[in-house]
Amino acid sequence: MIRNPEGIMKRFLLSFYARLSAIFLVLLVVLGVVLAVWTAQSAIRLTEAADQSLNRDLARTLAPQFQPHLHTAIDQEAISGIIEDLTVVNRRIDVYLLGGNGMIKGAFVEPGEEVSMPTVDVGPLDRMMSGADDFPILGDDPLQPGRQRPFSVAPVSIMGEEGCYLYITLGTEAYDSALAMMRESFIASGTLRALPLALLLTAIAGLILFGFITRRLRHMTEVVEEFEHGHYDRRVPVASEDEVGQLAVSFNHMADKIVASLDELKRNDRLRRELVANVSHDLRSPLASIQGYLETVLMKKDELSPEEKERYLTIALRNSNRLSDLVGELFELSKFDAQQIEPEIEPFVVAELVQDVVAQFQPRAEEQGVALTATLSDDLPMVHADIGLIERVIANLTDNALRHTPEGGCVKVTTSQENRRVIVRISDTGCGISEADQARIFERFYRNDEARTSTAASGAGLGLAITQKILDLHGCTIQVESTPGAGSTFAFDLPTASATETRPVSRRVRGWSKDRLAQRH
Repeated sequence: MIRNPEGIMKRFLLSFYARLSAIFLVLLVVLGVVLAVWTAQSAIRLTEAADQSLNRDLARTLAPQFQPHLHTAIDQEAISGIIEDLTVVNRRIDVYLLGGNGMIKGAFVEPGEEVSMPTVDVGPLDRMMSGADDFPILGDDPLQPGRQRPFSVAPVSIMGEEGCYLYITLGTEAYDSALAMMRESFIASGTLRALPLALLLTAIAGLILFGFITRRLRHMTEVVEEFEHGHYDRRVPVASEDEVGQLAVSFNHMADKIVASLDELKRNDRLRRELVANVSHDLRSPLASIQGYLETVLMKKDELSPEEKERYLTIALRNSNRLSDLVGELFELSKFDAQQIEPEIEPFVVAELVQDVVAQFQPRAEEQGVALTATLSDDLPMVHADIGLIERVIANLTDNALRHTPEGGCVKVTTSQENRRVIVRISDTGCGISEADQARIFERFYRNDEARTSTAASGAGLGLAITQKILDLHGCTIQVESTPGAGSTFAFDLPTASATETRPVSRRVRGWSKDRLAQRH
């Protein structure tokens, strides 16, 4: 049993197939009517042309017979007798005597008919008498204003007036003759009988064809509805390269982008949750430490020796600095995300910058018992980049290497030139990075399990994320090679000053290094 037939019928009538079919059927009916009218008009025009061609000399033949009865007056009785002799051969004609200006001086028509216009346009008459034969040439019908008929014409003289016309209208039987011809003509009658059948077959074929075309659209609609309800794996099969096929391709591409965007949103949501957890952890630890040591100093200020007070305050200050660094890195990373930083590109010698950074970290390396060295090439060309941001990159990578290198290990910073690019490498002999972790180390707040449990390697997990952001601004890449237990090597490339002439540097956002933050903002 069909439920809600009214709703089904309404949906069908509102469907694209129903509308397309209705428009197609209306066009077919209009086409049929136009063809039928055109066929009838063509038949009538053909009859008129044939009638005029056969009788073009009729007026010229009658003019000598009429002329004796037109010298002093128009002899109506004699002329009517001549016309009656013509009707014996079953020819219905109307005869008019016109002045030179087309005024009707005499009319010989069927009984009961009346002339409705006083003059006739003589233009077609003169064209006919000049020898034109592009039949049918139509002239005015004095009995029916606005209607035109084929005619025959000849010059006559009426009561001494030269340049007058014997004007004979033909075709009073034209429509009957045309209909008779269409009935008797095999071609015409066959065409009129075949036309409805051809239109019917065309309508059936068109409806079937539209059904096939709209079936693809209906299937596409079903896929879109399923996709809307969460079936993100559904795609429209592409069976052709026409507009419907192109629409299917466009939908599939759009669906792929939507799925990719949803995956990215899920990933960002996961990172957001991790961010909240990590930030709360990284902020809570130094805050709790600062609070605990300051409370101890306040509560036991009379019991603590000056050395103990200094040690407690030193620990609180160290945690305060750690908290300040974390907040600063978060602020800096937010600037990168908001695209508010634009690199200030300038040429500089990268070897000198490396030496400065290594010198800054040398005391810390000695304190940790790590050998920090720099091996620099003497013939390196100048690079084109933001010196402050690149300083931050080298510092972040050096800091990361020192964090993960145990006592007795070594960290090396080297430079070289390859294919008009200057390569900077920072290598360490630390714990290394597993292959699974290498794909995520540049995510913000990401730290591997070993780093989380190591005090020496503790950090916010933002340094490498900021490093990649800076290198992305310069259109540069960073690569990681690491073996667990044997150490890691981070390498990035910079364009030389000459190479930037053909390789433009990205200027999407405005950036700063940590040391130059106060100067720029």
